Parts: sequence; structure tokens; C-alpha cells
Amino acid sequence: MQDPHTTAGGNAVAQRLSVDPDTVERDLIKLVLTIVELLRQLMERTAVHRVDQGDLAEDEEERIGMTLMILHERMEELCERYGLTMDDLNLDLGPLGSLLPRDFPRP
Repeated sequence: MQDPHTTAGGNAVAQRLSVDPDTVERDLIKLVLTIVELLRQLMERTAVHRVDQGDLAEDEEERIGMTLMILHERMEELCERYGLTMDDLNLDLGPLGSLLPRDFPRP
């Protein structure tokens, strides 16, 4: 019985993966920045929810807002350094839509 992951031309998984040594670093950076951006957006949503609920003191709101703005600026700087845009970090999940919401307000 033939392994379903193997084709006549070789390993099907290897055929789908781009293993170009020139792009590996950029692709890894893109993956890491995508995860960081997802976490940043989750933190931002949590902060907005806490502000809306009145769970934070005024100084906490200010500190969280400033921290999130700085993190967003650093993300943009890293994207620029590696030739990426924030849209490049948004993965298409097919029928599920995109990983990162496009309609969430940015700082």
C-alpha cells in the first residue's frame, strides 16, 4: 500500500513547501510577526473591553493605551525592516476568513 503523502514525483509535503534558503529567514520573521500581531490585537481587544466595563483606573487606561501604541509602532518598524506590510501578516484561512480582523480600529 502506498503512503498517501507520497506521490510518484516524490514527497507531496516537500512539493508544497517552499524551501528556498533565500526566503527562509523572511518567512520565519513573517510567521513570528503574525503571531505577535495576533497577540497584540487580542490584548488590545481585552483592554478595550476592560475600559468599556470600567475595570481600569484612569492611570491604568493611559499606561495600557501607551503600551499598545508603542507595540504597534514597533510592529510597523519590524515589518518595514523586513519588507513586509501589516497586511502581509494576515493569513487567509479559506472559508474561515482571514486570521486577523480587518475592521478592528488601529491605534
